[in-house]
Order: sequence, then structure tokens, then C-alpha cells
Amino acid sequence: MPVLPVVALLSLLMGGARAGTPASPAAMTAYANQLLDAQKIAADGPGVTVLVARSDQLLYKGARGAASIELGVPMQPDQLLRIGSVAKQFAAAALLKQIDDGKARLDDPVAKFLPGYPNGARITLLQLLNHTSGVKSYTSIPGYMGNPVRRDLSTAELIQEFKDLPVDFAPGEKWAYNNSGYVLLGAVVEAISGQRWHESVDSLLLKPAGITSVHCQAGDKLFKGMAQGYTQNPQGQVVPAGLLSMTQPHAAGALIANTEGLWRWNRALHGGKLIGKASYERMITPEGPAKPHHYGFGLAAGRLRDEAMLSHGGGIHGFVSTLNYLPTSQTTVVILHNSDAPGFNLDLVARKLAAFAIGEPFVEPQPVAVPAEQLQSAEGLYARDDKLTGTLRVKDGVLQSQRSGGGISPLMPLGKDRFAVPDSLSELQLERGADGKVAALRFFNNGDSAGERWVRTGELPAERVFLTLSASQKQALAGEYVAPQLSIKVFIDDKGRLLGQAPGQPSFELLASTPRQVHVPQVGTQLDFGGEEGQPATSATLTQGGQTLAMLRK
Repeated sequence: MPVLPVVALLSLLMGGARAGTPASPAAMTAYANQLLDAQKIAADGPGVTVLVARSDQLLYKGARGAASIELGVPMQPDQLLRIGSVAKQFAAAALLKQIDDGKARLDDPVAKFLPGYPNGARITLLQLLNHTSGVKSYTSIPGYMGNPVRRDLSTAELIQEFKDLPVDFAPGEKWAYNNSGYVLLGAVVEAISGQRWHESVDSLLLKPAGITSVHCQAGDKLFKGMAQGYTQNPQGQVVPAGLLSMTQPHAAGALIANTEGLWRWNRALHGGKLIGKASYERMITPEGPAKPHHYGFGLAAGRLRDEAMLSHGGGIHGFVSTLNYLPTSQTTVVILHNSDAPGFNLDLVARKLAAFAIGEPFVEPQPVAVPAEQLQSAEGLYARDDKLTGTLRVKDGVLQSQRSGGGISPLMPLGKDRFAVPDSLSELQLERGADGKVAALRFFNNGDSAGERWVRTGELPAERVFLTLSASQKQALAGEYVAPQLSIKVFIDDKGRLLGQAPGQPSFELLASTPRQVHVPQVGTQLDFGGEEGQPATSATLTQGGQTLAMLRK
């Protein structure tokens, strides 16, 4: 059952013929321009830089929007932008280079290089590399991403922020994406080299590869061509990005780059010019608890159109990024965006560009009319395994998909029991038994040919009935609810609807099942309000995807 977040649709459409002929520069340029035109990037709004290449051949390089809205400076293709967590593969490769040089081993304990680190004798360098250390990620500390992240800190001072906090799990027991692990990794690189982590990245990797447009963004240095970063306020207006000391992302994300520098990096790293073959194979091959999450060392191992794809995305104050590489065709796709606000789906655009480059483009789905009884026959409960369940339900003549704890996704009929999600690249196919009844569905992800099978397990449960709240009941819920990790504004619009909005997100109508419980079916969210009924609510507890968050009324 497909999962479709509010601001991102990460799956890919299985539709369309596969041409098989790699794109020429002219064809790639025409397609990239068409795709970017469809994004409607304003000339006076946050911008984007894009590059597509095959091996050493540049297929497309371009830019849209503004590098500085305040100064009216258009974005240029070679602009420098923050790359966030794309930097993790640089730090990982630096440590692997040191390992190749005999200065460390993957199974070495952290304590060997950072004496006195709590439990450092049990945490290995491998566990730092693939997010299985269990160390508390400092970016998830409640309230940390507010004022605390604005301070300039040394490596030792940054480690002090999380070193004594309770761990999330025993080393090697589970997998959890972890920025603290890469701070520790950077500290190990420093302990081995006697240099700052980014100086080691430069001397061990960038200089030997001749890469001159990837840098660590130090606060006391100017970088020519550096783009300004932006975000969005609760009213949907573009505003400057939140403040951040670039000492704090450290080896987890403190680099800046342009698209050509990242292309050159892909060519050097994946071309065997930086680290040994054995180290590279470990880097791109998920193992242990990281295997189900498809995570190697600073790289995710996925597929696109049945071809292997190595990638990583990044998000940091004012910027988002993605860097993809398809080893079989040696295809690179880079997209850098100087806004962390929702609205531009880098992953979706990057995958479309990559598919076109390798000659297996995705085509836009075309809806077809199908009989109502065909839609109704698909209704029911479905399960992929004992943990993942979902429903198909017809609402207002549209078949909708919803996974337990997730949002509602309208489906576009394509004919022959096949459906796509509008404005996305996801598709599913119904499977019928000999009696003609729907027995299962198959969800196609990333254009793969096998798909993911969900078995129909029963009839639909009764649909939830929502109440109509009185004006006073709505007013009792209106207000701003705050937790260190999130805030939500609940308000009544000019049409009398009760709406909720998180910073940087669109607003959604809140539908009430009781005077103190409301829901956002589109995203599978529930809000339970505390306090005496009839009086202004004192708190709100958000439930989504099995997770809860308590917030107090401001």
C-alpha cells in the first residue's frame, strides 16, 4: 500500500514504454527544461541548480530562480549551495581512505581514537558509518534545533552536547539515522590525521581528484558565488532561513558545493580513484541492521528502472539537495535548491531526469474512464505482512488508498485494473482470482518489474463519522500548541472551518470525531486536546504513524 507524504512522493511510476536509447545532450536539455518549466519556479523566488551527466559527458546543466531574492541576483548553474547530509559520503570516504592506509580498521572501537567516550569500547567505526551505533542524535534533542544550534562549537564541545545522553539502543542492535554518529566519525578522522575533519577530506580526497568547488563553509570565510538560503513562514511567505552555526553540522553536513563539483566527486569516488575496491564495496553494500534500510556508508543503495542507484539527499537550514549515481550507465544527477520549504520534490524530479537520461523515461499517466463497479470491487482491507496494512475505498467516485497510520491517496485509473497516483510516479495493479474478485494488489516502486504484493484480507471497516462542531467548540480548540520538536497553529478561517498548520506546511481542515478529538485523514494525523470540555484546551497530543507528541498551548 503506497505511502504518500504531504510534501514528497518518493515512489516511481511503472508506466510507459522503455525506449532503451540513452538521451543525447540536445534531448536531455529539452526534457530538463520542460520538466523545470512544469515546476513553475519563480524568477524572483528561491532557485535551483541542476546537472545531468553520463560518464564524462555533460548532458545538461542549468538553473532557475534567484540566488538572492533581496538583491535580485538570478541563480547561475555554478552557484555554491549547502548540501547538508550529502556531505556524509565525503566524511565516510575520508575514514575509509585512512583505513586503506592502515591507520584504522572497521571493527576498531571508538575508544581507540576517542578515549573516555561513554561505551566507546563497544561502538565500532563500522557502526558510526552505517548508523547502527545507537548514540543519541543531537539534532533530535528537544529544543536543540532552535537557539542551541546557533552557537559556534569545537568538535569536543559538540560531542559534549550528546555524549552523556541515554542511548537509543545497544551498539549494532538496530538502525537509526544518526547525525551524532557522523560527528564522532569526523572526530575519529581528526584524531587519526591531526587535522580538522574537512581538512582531511580536502587533502585525502578533493585535491587528489582535482575538485575545487566543494568546501567546508566556515563562518569566517567568504565564498564567491554562495547562494542565500530561504524557508517559509506559517503564512506561506518566503523568508530568510533560520540561523545555524556551520560548526555544528560538522562531518554530518557542513559542506557546500556546486553541481559540477558533485559530478566530479561521483566520477572520482565511483570510478575507483579515491578508495580501495574492498572499501568501496563495503561502502555501497548495506549490511546487518542497516540492510533492510538500504544504507551503506553515507550512501543509500536503491534501484531505478531495475538499475542500481546510489544516492543521498540533504536538508539543512535554507537548503535541500540530492545526488544520484547509476553505476551501470555511469549517470549522475544533481539537484541543489536554496529553500527548505515544501513544494519542490527533488527526489521526484531527479528520478525523472535519470530515467530519461538512460533511455527509459517515465510517461505522464493518462486517466481513463472505468465503470463504478470496477472501482467498488477493489474496496477492502489489504496487508503486505503482519505489520503493514491498508485499505482501498471509493469516495466521491474516486478509489482512494490509505495505509494504516498514513495519509489518503487518490488513485487515477489507467485501465485494466491499473492505477496511478496523480502528480506522482507511483502505480498499483489489482490482481483478480478465477472468480473475478480482487484477491491482491501489486505496488510498483521505482519502476521495478516485480512489484510489492499486498493480499486482500477482508471487507472495509465502517467509515468514520465526523461531527459538526459549534462555533464555541471550535473556538475552544483554536490556539498555538508547542513542543520542542514542533508547533501547530489551530485556527478558524473565514469560511468557519477549523484548520491546523505546522510551520512550513500547508493548512488542513480538522475533522472532529468528538469535541476534543480531530483528524486530518489526508495525512493520517489525529489531535487529542486536553483540558475541561467547554473551556479553552490546554494541550494537544498529536498521533501519526504510531508516534505521539505532546504539545502545550502557548
